[in-house]
Amino acid sequence: MDIIKVKAVSRTAGVAGAIAGVIREKMYAEVQAIGAGAVNQAVKALVLAKNFLEQDGIEVIFKPEFVNVEIDDKVRTAIRFVVEPRIPKVTTNLPESPESPESPESPEFPESPESPESPETPESPETPETPETPDSLETSETP
Repeated sequence: MDIIKVKAVSRTAGVAGAIAGVIREKMYAEVQAIGAGAVNQAVKALVLAKNFLEQDGIEVIFKPEFVNVEIDDKVRTAIRFVVEPRIPKVTTNLPESPESPESPESPEFPESPESPESPETPESPETPETPETPDSLETSETP
């Protein structure tokens, strides 16, 4: 299997045409790139190829993977994209599920007899009230 190798200076339209041609012929392709610029061009070419192939009714998926490549006696890490047609999901004719019962309403809680107006602030202690009597009302003395 030949690998489509992409460089940073590769023309995206040309690479996309190559990817689409290989997919139409073999229904499988591999695209490889080393370096940020090459990976950028490869991704753009993959998107273009996807659009080209959709016009022919072929939907493709891309699976990226890391691979080690030996170049000039040095091991480099490359990104390889495996390109394959998407296999449509098979749907089965399952019987319809019965409608789910409506969710029960939230339970109602009884209201408390006396709820404070502002629950955030604690109540201040009240001073005891003294009963009002006629004697306590007339406390002014006359000289």
